[in-house]
Amino acid sequence: MRTTPVLGPIRHGARAALVGALLVAAVAPGSARDGQNAAIIGGLAAGVVGGVAAGALINGANQPPPPPEYRQRRVVVEEPEEVVVRRPRGPICHYERRKVWLNDEDFTYKRVEVCE
Repeated sequence: MRTTPVLGPIRHGARAALVGALLVAAVAPGSARDGQNAAIIGGLAAGVVGGVAAGALINGANQPPPPPEYRQRRVVVEEPEEVVVRRPRGPICHYERRKVWLNDEDFTYKRVEVCE
């Protein structure tokens, strides 16, 4: 199944413009400055044709990369280690600073051991 290119109408319009420019250059009436006009139009047409040819070569040179190679890998599965959880032997104790009131207005801080 082929997909329709997104720039399809734009490419057809560019081709039609190129053909129209070439026809105008070929059918234009002769004048005194035909030499200069023909050189300018010919150079323009050569540039457009060369650009189209270079674009075709560049787009044709970009081929998609080859598909990746799939190889089987060796997988090593290790047995999980045995985990032993030991309970603490005694209570866990730590020190805290606690506020101790000396009277109704004054207080101080003392370190107190707290065991859980």
